Amino acid sequence: MKKKIMSMLLTTVMAVSILAGCGSSQSKTESAATDTAATEATAEQDKTADTTADTATDTATGGGKVGVAMPTKDLQRWNQDGANMEAQLKEAGYEVDLQYASNDIPTQVSQIENMINSGCELLVIASIDGDSLGTVLEQAKEKNIPVIAYDRLIMNSDAITYYATFDNYMVGTKQGEYIKEKLDLDNADGPFNIELVTGDPGDNNARFFFGGAMDILQPYIDDGKLVVKSGQTDFETVATANWSTETAQSRMDAIISANYADGTRLDAVLCSNDSTALGVTNSLEANYTGEWPIITGQDCDIANVKNMIAGKQSMSIFKDTRTLASKVVEMVDAVMKGGEAPVNDTKTYDNGTGVIPSYLCEPVFADAGNYKELLVDSGYYSEADLQ
Repeated sequence: MKKKIMSMLLTTVMAVSILAGCGSSQSKTESAATDTAATEATAEQDKTADTTADTATDTATGGGKVGVAMPTKDLQRWNQDGANMEAQLKEAGYEVDLQYASNDIPTQVSQIENMINSGCELLVIASIDGDSLGTVLEQAKEKNIPVIAYDRLIMNSDAITYYATFDNYMVGTKQGEYIKEKLDLDNADGPFNIELVTGDPGDNNARFFFGGAMDILQPYIDDGKLVVKSGQTDFETVATANWSTETAQSRMDAIISANYADGTRLDAVLCSNDSTALGVTNSLEANYTGEWPIITGQDCDIANVKNMIAGKQSMSIFKDTRTLASKVVEMVDAVMKGGEAPVNDTKTYDNGTGVIPSYLCEPVFADAGNYKELLVDSGYYSEADLQ
């Protein structure tokens, strides 16, 4: 291409010289100007070609800047999510801007805005509140920056490109099935007393966890085999702001005082995750004198694994953040190279603007019987972590 351009320009110069003759100073000036233009055009072609080649090389080898916005460091799992993703993205050749927002929505909005304005080419976001990011993500959309919602679906925004999470409905069904099996609800006479604790009302996942569990348990509540003595059964009432351990503990204190202080037996507490399960356990230890109930959980946080080993928490759902991080890095890599991210669900997760193509990792049941194989032997925790 460069040779063709030079040939055309030289031909033009020669033609001008022949037509103008040898004695015209004007033609000499025009010829010099044309030569200069030819040189500049060639240089510009070289510069453009070099830039294109550099960009292609960066894309092919994983170059570029990725913004990762996590909600908080207060929950152990988010620290692990962020660290795993950062390490794997850097290993794949990407620059990473990892931020935690201390569960403060304005802080997260500001962090995302800074990522957009500082050259991030793709955003991975675990939102604090799924409905709070629409405005700032409009800026990402205007700049054609893809957005992957991480574990928590971002609602009512058409800026979301993909969603990566675990099968959150399955998490709930595993918890519900565990309670059903341990209480032998299909065969035992009952009734059995149960209380319900789920997560943050602004987290779309909480509804999937709770919905999955209640699809298993609700028929037994309806026929009286399971009894919620507090009467607190609707999602908004049993939700726990920010998945707070302290909030869950305070609510459980009140439930025990009003319904179980007289020695009435509590058979099970459905807890959607480990931070709420920890609050329930703390409350029971301080206020409850009856036989210890079944307590479910999710995330396999260290304190909760210790409680499982001690017999204080019955089970948890293990969501290996290394697996999710690996999948997200694979999705990021595909998108940054101009392709489509791998997905395995295109029907389930509608964020209010349409169904978001998703990749769902499978959650795994954990209890005192298999925690060592799942958590220690796999290198997720060390033995010392659980002492």
